[in-house]
Amino acid sequence: MSSPVHGWPARFPVGRVTYVNGRYLPHAQAGVHLEDRGLQFADAIYEVVGVAGGQFLDEEEHLERLERSVREIGMAAPMERGPLKLVLREMARRNRVRDGLIYMQVTRGAMRRDHPVPEAQPRPTLIITARSLDPQSIEDRRVKGVRVITEPDERWARCDIKSTSLLPNVLAKTAARKAGAFEAWLVDSEGYVTEGASTSAWIVSDDGRIVTRDLSNSILPGVTRRVILKAASEAQIPVEERKFTVAEALAAKEAFITAATLGATAVVAIDGQQIGDGKPGPLARRIQELYRHAALVNQKAQESGR
Repeated sequence: MSSPVHGWPARFPVGRVTYVNGRYLPHAQAGVHLEDRGLQFADAIYEVVGVAGGQFLDEEEHLERLERSVREIGMAAPMERGPLKLVLREMARRNRVRDGLIYMQVTRGAMRRDHPVPEAQPRPTLIITARSLDPQSIEDRRVKGVRVITEPDERWARCDIKSTSLLPNVLAKTAARKAGAFEAWLVDSEGYVTEGASTSAWIVSDDGRIVTRDLSNSILPGVTRRVILKAASEAQIPVEERKFTVAEALAAKEAFITAATLGATAVVAIDGQQIGDGKPGPLARRIQELYRHAALVNQKAQESGR
């Protein structure tokens, strides 16, 4: 194998493989055209599928959301769903991923740099990477809970599209890490929590209801969020989809975050203030159990042809 491309990190694991437009390439050598619109304009969308014990979690739901995001920005799909699922499995196999994630990115393709979307659009660029995560570190985080801070929500007005335009999220997440926290909860101009920089935000009210922001252009329609809402309803756990303030979150009995690679993870402090008794609460733990069961049942049903 040749040496990594000049200027690229040499720390990429040897043997890691990336998929770019029909080719499986050494990760350190993969790339796109300089005038790819994803690079030039963030004219691109992305999706992430979690993998646990070799099982793809909520795969159909993630692919549905990818297709929706593509449609919402008027871009052609790079591949039919069936062949794409075969590529995802090949990527997991080549990268030896049993616990981790599959990352997909679709850009509008490469052409001369110009802001307007051309009528004759180029072939979309499809990039897929796969990497392992340490399941024990994820479990440890769930056992101990995480800390979050609040940051102003400075994103664009179409957060329901899973766009790669993530600079506000990056800055909020960086602020969280500098503050010793795991996540940043974004707060709109009216003082209501929208969601985390890379997660959905939840609280538990005094009467035991789980509360999360209602769907709109202000938040991403989280796949894990949707599975949890359905599982909670089936378990007869009261649920409210509505706005909640930072003050309400600080006074909540429990709080937690959800994402494809996290499931449900308890929040034990917000802006340095302890939530509840400062430990993962019983409802957050129950939600995590329900999600694990629902995600695995869903995947088995999908693989059997449902």
